[in-house]
Amino acid sequence: MTGKSAKQPISVLLVDDHAVVREGYRRLLERQGEIAVVAEAGDASTAHALFCRLNPQIVVMDITLPGTSGIEALRRMLLVKPETRVLMFSMHEEPIFARRALQAGAFGYVSKSSAPNVLVQAVLCVAGGKKYLDAEMARSLAFRDLVVDPAAADGLSAREFEVLTLLARGQSIDQIAQALSLHSKTVANHQSALKKKLGATTAIQLLKRAAELGLARIHS
Repeated sequence: MTGKSAKQPISVLLVDDHAVVREGYRRLLERQGEIAVVAEAGDASTAHALFCRLNPQIVVMDITLPGTSGIEALRRMLLVKPETRVLMFSMHEEPIFARRALQAGAFGYVSKSSAPNVLVQAVLCVAGGKKYLDAEMARSLAFRDLVVDPAAADGLSAREFEVLTLLARGQSIDQIAQALSLHSKTVANHQSALKKKLGATTAIQLLKRAAELGLARIHS
């Protein structure tokens, strides 16, 4: 027999907290036949369980998830399998989010505002063992590092960064506690730690520091 065996599609675990959004991305990824979405998850804990059971080649994951963030979920996956290839796919276009994701070990970062074919290109690129960052985000990151201290937020934990992001959106401590399934006192403690780490003495100064880090354009 001289024919070649059919090439197996790239297996993908798709993680996003909106079922309708996941359905759209599944159709987009599977349209060409090169990629197969083997499972979907709406939160970090479900994603981790599926990841451990199915061992997908690529994890396409949103940063903003209910409870544990996508970046923390990424870190947990890397503890299980250090060579894991995770592509972060997020609504956040601010360079600081891409920087945090790449520092945590993501193989790439794609904004949800990108053209539809960009996600497919990114998955194929990551599957080939290459890091992916679209040209516009790469330029934004390079420019941001020129005008902002790129290490200013490096000392923040994943949870602290989540809290800072929500504070920058204008959410109250009680609202953040509800969103992250935490006690209000815990969120207040994170806010105090953020002030100390970012050199702010008041809530207003903390918001100014968030803006300086590139979180000013975040909206609910």
